[in-house]
Amino acid sequence: MKRHAPAKVNIFLKITGTRNGYHEIRSRFILVESLCDTIRFVKKSRPSPAFELQCAHPLPKRNTLSEAYRLLSLEAPAVASFFKEHAVVLEKHIPMGGGLGGGSSDAAAFLHLCNEVCALNLSTEKIALIGEKIGADVPFFVYGYKSANVEGIGESIEPFEEEVPRLELMTPPLHCDTAAVYQAFRKHFSHNIDADAAKAWLNLSSTEILQSVTPKAANDLYGPALQLYPELQKYAASDRFFSGSGSTHFTPA
Repeated sequence: MKRHAPAKVNIFLKITGTRNGYHEIRSRFILVESLCDTIRFVKKSRPSPAFELQCAHPLPKRNTLSEAYRLLSLEAPAVASFFKEHAVVLEKHIPMGGGLGGGSSDAAAFLHLCNEVCALNLSTEKIALIGEKIGADVPFFVYGYKSANVEGIGESIEPFEEEVPRLELMTPPLHCDTAAVYQAFRKHFSHNIDADAAKAWLNLSSTEILQSVTPKAANDLYGPALQLYPELQKYAASDRFFSGSGSTHFTPA
């Protein structure tokens, strides 16, 4: 009972508006299958109704897996019964606070694995709807597309057929807080919001985008992240792109 949870990179990320307190985006997500967390379900030493999550890395009490468990238990009581006897083991390899979507990918992997082992027979679309309530990036991982154009608050996902570029990732020892970066964007950069930003990029391959766009122009969160975490500047370079809310930089391999 094991499933891998791959990382993602944002080839570009533009903020196009706000909706009900959330930021709307236009972005190209690609999977980074060479970098994965792993989710496993193991037998508990003693049955207990408490949800048990084992991880060598410290996690907040409320996290994407505990939230996925809570929501899925409401949908399917069989899930709560299963986890009276089983615990979740999370092996973290995706850096936290690096803009690589590790927590969202973990949640998607958990939902899929529960669907399999508990024989819930939920459609991928239903799992994605549950995932939306956990985080904006979760539906992308639920669908598992190697490359996709993502819009809205993460709910609009269109697979993009392309040869996904090989990338070299560099994550500095710096945790960027996603909520704080978005708040900094709203406070200091929201005057730059353009509802039509990057529409033409949706039709370009990821390689074409990386060859024709500068790193700072590619990601609207780059400026807010640098403002909040000025030490990121020493990792920035003219050919290093920035994923999500950071801190990971990447270049074509």
